[in-house]
Amino acid sequence: MITTTYIISQVFTLITYILLALTYYCKSRKNILIIGFLSVLANMVAYILLDAYTGVAMCVLAIIRNIIFIVDERKNGKRDKTNKKDIFIFVVLCIISVIFSIFTYNGFFSLLTVFGTIIYTYSVCQKKASVYKLLGIPTELLFVLYNIYIKSIIGIVLESILMICSLVGYILDMKNK
Repeated sequence: MITTTYIISQVFTLITYILLALTYYCKSRKNILIIGFLSVLANMVAYILLDAYTGVAMCVLAIIRNIIFIVDERKNGKRDKTNKKDIFIFVVLCIISVIFSIFTYNGFFSLLTVFGTIIYTYSVCQKKASVYKLLGIPTELLFVLYNIYIKSIIGIVLESILMICSLVGYILDMKNK
């Protein structure tokens, strides 16, 4: 049954994916992180409305992640190479995602968002936009499956489109190089 809450969740889902699609066309990591941050906020609202609590937990993690990376880039400037601190942050974020998933576990399919979040986190830990765009493909596949699990019709459709955007963004990036 389609309720008002479900319709509102789908509107927030639409906003999420419009913003996320824009990240695959960004040329700078800073813009990817800022637009990605806004996308995560909209996604968190959608997941709350859908009672998808593992997804909500991964959004909280994503907000923390994006704040860490935005602050680091502002404080230390843009770097072209991944350093030990980036790897440490990635490992800590992975541990936090596992802890969050323990508290929100609702069957195997609830873990799809955890796996997708870990791959996405790795992609933004890297300093290359091309890695981000390439890893967007498996990330989006996992989120398509998660959206099927939580029955988010708009999420399924738009995540599939986002997979295509990621692929196109990666191809364009490779052509420009």
